[in-house]
Amino acid sequence: MYESRTLPELQQALRAGTLTVRQLMLRFLAEQSQQASAAWISLLPDDTLMAQADACDARLLGMGAAVFDTQPLLGMPFAVKDNIDVAGLPTTAACKSFATGPATAHATAVQKLVDAGAIPVGKTNLDQFATGLVGTRSPYGAVPNSFDPSRVSGGSSSGSAYAVAMGQVPFALGTDTAGSGRIPAGFNNIVGLKPTPGRVGTGGVLPACRSIDCVSVLALTVDDAALVLSVIEGPDANDSYSQFQTGPSQLKPVLRVGIPSQPVFSGDAGYRTAFAKAAAHVQSLGHEVVPLDFSPLHAIAELLYGGPWVAERHAVVQKLLDQDPTAFDPAVRSIVESARGFSATDAFRGLYKLRAAQRDAQATWGQVDVLMVPTSPGHPSMAEVAADPLGANGRLGAYTNFVNLLGWSALALPFGFTDSGLPFGVTFIAPAAYDTALARFGAGWQARLGLPLGATGIRTEIASTLSRAPASTATLAIAVVGAHLSGLPLNGQLTERGAHLRLATTTAPQYRLFALPGTVPPKPGLLRVASGGAAIAVEVWDVPLTAVGSFLALIPQPLGLGSLSLADSSSVHGFICEAHALNGAKDITSFGGWRAYLASLKPSH
Repeated sequence: MYESRTLPELQQALRAGTLTVRQLMLRFLAEQSQQASAAWISLLPDDTLMAQADACDARLLGMGAAVFDTQPLLGMPFAVKDNIDVAGLPTTAACKSFATGPATAHATAVQKLVDAGAIPVGKTNLDQFATGLVGTRSPYGAVPNSFDPSRVSGGSSSGSAYAVAMGQVPFALGTDTAGSGRIPAGFNNIVGLKPTPGRVGTGGVLPACRSIDCVSVLALTVDDAALVLSVIEGPDANDSYSQFQTGPSQLKPVLRVGIPSQPVFSGDAGYRTAFAKAAAHVQSLGHEVVPLDFSPLHAIAELLYGGPWVAERHAVVQKLLDQDPTAFDPAVRSIVESARGFSATDAFRGLYKLRAAQRDAQATWGQVDVLMVPTSPGHPSMAEVAADPLGANGRLGAYTNFVNLLGWSALALPFGFTDSGLPFGVTFIAPAAYDTALARFGAGWQARLGLPLGATGIRTEIASTLSRAPASTATLAIAVVGAHLSGLPLNGQLTERGAHLRLATTTAPQYRLFALPGTVPPKPGLLRVASGGAAIAVEVWDVPLTAVGSFLALIPQPLGLGSLSLADSSSVHGFICEAHALNGAKDITSFGGWRAYLASLKPSH
């Protein structure tokens, strides 16, 4: 019998009465007890969880499906990485002597989920103090990979990834500073959504590097991760680094996807072949693959552990390290102690170097729209990590360490399996505040592949759209027909206002196009006609509402904004021309669009 695992499936079953929250909680308790115990550090008592489940069932019975309007995650059990506070449970950060007692309040992100009806069931294992990408640096045990226990789970959000991949919970919270929410997602065939730094508040989260830490979401599907992000995002009064900002709702229809021109791989996981297939898949979707030199990004990545940022980790645990250095995992201790070799002068030099790198890295987005990288360059075994704890771990961050330092967004996605049966994943990276746009793209990516969910073996139809999207910037769709088209002289008036191309299409066959005389730069005029019209090529741009006024102020007469009918029968605002201005103008309708007309003016060779 098929068992629901994704959030929409679970919610539908609750609405239909084929599942209760009590049954869902009993299933969690049974599966958790039968699978790797190292994934968990602490759990809330069974009777507490069952009481919360029964309370959810009572609300559902009393209010019906309407309860989901105000509590979209009613009854959904979720796991929390044990560097994030859950009231009633200690926060150990995988260090037994660190916790001073149960937390008295939920972390901001946890509280928002609880307010939405979700139930935190317990705290998951991690690389100690979130310092590691392997998932083995913990006194509570090494979390095994959900597909092959001889391989690492990835870290530091190891337990959260395992619990999701095994289907114990539909989603979990992790953290991500250097890749801790992306690497374990890639190793366990699940989704790892790493928001733009500052989008999700870190109040109640034990810092690793406070200035760049992110609360991440691990889930079976992009749709589930996006729903969770929509709940936990927003300003946080308890986080001085909280900086919530929205961005575009979607990416361009045809993307320039940057990939490493000389990708780095390690070990025997079969990732080189898998990544080549991923690049080919991108092209099969109609996008352009653009090889880039990643050496500047790798240099930025080196700053995270080879520069003064390691002192942020030392600032968190200095007291314990001074009092009881034996409380630390040896690898974690060696990393944190290296901070003592940096001075305040080194810190400022590092900041200057990073600021220059951030400025230079912005040029990336002039060449490509997104980056696609292997989530990890390899997948080491437990034995390889034991033999070389620092080296094996350090190699894993090649494509993750630089992202938060640059303030970018990222989404780790499954892309099938290697010839040896190990999961392989890719990560798409975009500028700051592109979280919603990445999620929309990722939902379509995952839906097309039809992969099993995590390690459950379950294959189900996944929606290619988002059931509830994170916030995005309010926009007005404006169709352009001439000099504002991509790459033409006035396109900068759109891009400098943060506008994003939604799609390239044509009008309904109800228009004629004219070349206006004496305009600089040359411009066309679009006229709606009662008969004899044709379909004219246009681009539809999403312009932030806050920038619409300044954009329209640049539009000279006889052009103006009106309602434009598109080929799919929808209507958007678009440029139209006053009929009286077309006297003496050349009718260029037969070319089908302004670009084709401009091309006809070029001398043939």
